[in-house]
Amino acid sequence: MLEKVIQKRVIDYARSKRMLCYKMGGIGCTVGTPDYLLLTASGDVFFIEFKQLGKKPTPMQVREHARLKANNINVYVVDTVEYGVEVVNENYRELT
Repeated sequence: MLEKVIQKRVIDYARSKRMLCYKMGGIGCTVGTPDYLLLTASGDVFFIEFKQLGKKPTPMQVREHARLKANNINVYVVDTVEYGVEVVNENYRELT
């Protein structure tokens, strides 16, 4: 499955859970920044790097992911829709 197809399905699912999803990588972003920043309704923040099945992040992406993780920010590398849905569900908390 193409990366863009995985990305669209996972982001659509996250939005259905009322998450804000911001596409990264434009002007002003550090090289290696993950593809999307997701913010939950409960205030949690995490990043997703989308890849085609079996593909790995580039060395620059690995370095940037490590910088984010060193600051206690979760970064996930998602290469299937199923894993992407799992990541969204893991980070989703119902507001009470």
